[in-house]
Amino acid sequence: MERTFVMIKPDSVQRGLVGRIISRFEDRGLKIVALKLIKIEAATAENLYAEHVGKPFYEPLLSYITSGPVVAMVLEGQGAVSLVRAMNGATNPKEAAPGTIRGDLGIAVDRNVIHASDSPGRAEIEMRIFFSENECVEYSRSIETWIYPKV
Repeated sequence: MERTFVMIKPDSVQRGLVGRIISRFEDRGLKIVALKLIKIEAATAENLYAEHVGKPFYEPLLSYITSGPVVAMVLEGQGAVSLVRAMNGATNPKEAAPGTIRGDLGIAVDRNVIHASDSPGRAEIEMRIFFSENECVEYSRSIETWIYPKV
């Protein structure tokens, strides 16, 4: 099983979309192994978005992501990173396909509802920014044999 980091952004929290977004992941068979509502501190935001330093959208991104609470979570499932990225859709909601989270719920590129890790390596880094090892819960669900049948 693979794990990935997902963050429901401030615009989603303010619009009351948290439950709808989480349900979409659970409906696809992904398992929540860590979850919390937090207000991101500036230093954490700088750490998360360090790769974007110097880009024109960097400062507005930091301001936005620290403007209100977010929901941080770790999801687990087969191919979780690529599955979540596909479910999220294109970064710009105007380019995101209908049926994706951003395509259905996003408004603008700078208010694009959700963040997800873009690779397994990046997922590891982002999970550690927001969660300690003991905050990720190991458990099994009886439904997993129906989601991931043995072939």
